[in-house]
Amino acid sequence: MKLQRTTLILIILMLGLGGFVYFHEFYWKTQQEEIKNKKQQIFSFQADDVQSLTVKTKNNTIILERNKNSERPKWRMTSPQQVPANDAIVSYLMDLLVKGESDAAKQPLRERTISSSVNQLGEFGLTPPQATIDIKLKNQQNHQLLLGKSDFNNRFLYAQVDPKPKPDGNVDVLLVSKDFGNAVNRELSEWQEIPNQSESTPLPSLNLPTPPKK
Repeated sequence: MKLQRTTLILIILMLGLGGFVYFHEFYWKTQQEEIKNKKQQIFSFQADDVQSLTVKTKNNTIILERNKNSERPKWRMTSPQQVPANDAIVSYLMDLLVKGESDAAKQPLRERTISSSVNQLGEFGLTPPQATIDIKLKNQQNHQLLLGKSDFNNRFLYAQVDPKPKPDGNVDVLLVSKDFGNAVNRELSEWQEIPNQSESTPLPSLNLPTPPKK
């Protein structure tokens, strides 16, 4: 009887140890990975949450609003012209905002950002920024992304997300994909919908001979 009780206690201890190992190896690590991936993202909103975008560069200020009247195009340019927007161009930028990550995937989390004083932002090309993206969500929340110059390896762009000083007076500078530069530095015509030539250009008339009367 005593041996059976000892065996039962050992089984209970082994089950408890197995549960602890499972929790640590699977559940806890999974949760930490999800948190880490979430921290790597530049923004936490989804594409459908965005109501409007304002893209400011040295050459243009483009205001884009989600089209409420029809599914195509999904976006309209409201300034400097009121025309249908190029959905492919806007979607490219939107993918970067929603799915884009900082350099956290390639560096330890503590090196993901650079803590800088406000007076040093000029060294990163952020005063003034090379481009500014203002984002308005459907819930009336606003976000902002400032894009600076390339880093010394010419692999990333320096950037600020929703810039505001920290309690110590410094600000955070991120490293983001250079694709952001390609996404915003465009001619005005590129932001506009490309007309369908087959619909906008009438086909030439054919002068067929009139068949003789019988």
